[in-house]
Amino acid sequence: MEFDVVIVGAGPSGLAAAIRLKQLNADLSIVVVEKGSEVGAHILSGAVIDPIALNELIPDWKDKGAPLNTPVTEDRFYMLGPQGAVRLPNKLMPPLMDNHGNYAVSLGNICRWLAGEAEGLGVEIYPGFACSEVLYREDGSVRGVVAGVVGIAKDGHKKDDYQPGMELHGKYIFIAEGVRGSLAKEVMAKYDL
Repeated sequence: MEFDVVIVGAGPSGLAAAIRLKQLNADLSIVVVEKGSEVGAHILSGAVIDPIALNELIPDWKDKGAPLNTPVTEDRFYMLGPQGAVRLPNKLMPPLMDNHGNYAVSLGNICRWLAGEAEGLGVEIYPGFACSEVLYREDGSVRGVVAGVVGIAKDGHKKDDYQPGMELHGKYIFIAEGVRGSLAKEVMAKYDL
């Protein structure tokens, strides 16, 4: 399948990239593939986020029902050790540790909401399709990925239920797999990044 942009990973980065690209050019064909059975299934459960980037990406996020419902009302810092916890005074903490104006959220819910926003702009999102291979052009540039291969044993041999994956080609390929992404590691090694 051919697209203008292929994004691997339906986390906050991949979905924000898809939304921004569609905002810039609604005619772009953009696909996001996600290994989880649903968007948000393979993301950290909770976080405290500063909505500054969301304000820029989707200024009316509050009116659109973004799941940022719990503002941070208090910060407490503790030093943990074998004997227990000792609270540190807030005034000793650097300004970046002040969470005033931030929200305690479920990142899974944020991603599901972002996915709905992206789909509303025309982005195609395919959960349940792990990408297993990077495809290269003759000049060495990345041309796409293979998604949805099933039936490969841990030792690499093809089992009886083997099904080849689908090639997704794009003018641009965004690798937004997260910190342990195998495709990102491959691309980093190949291009010495």
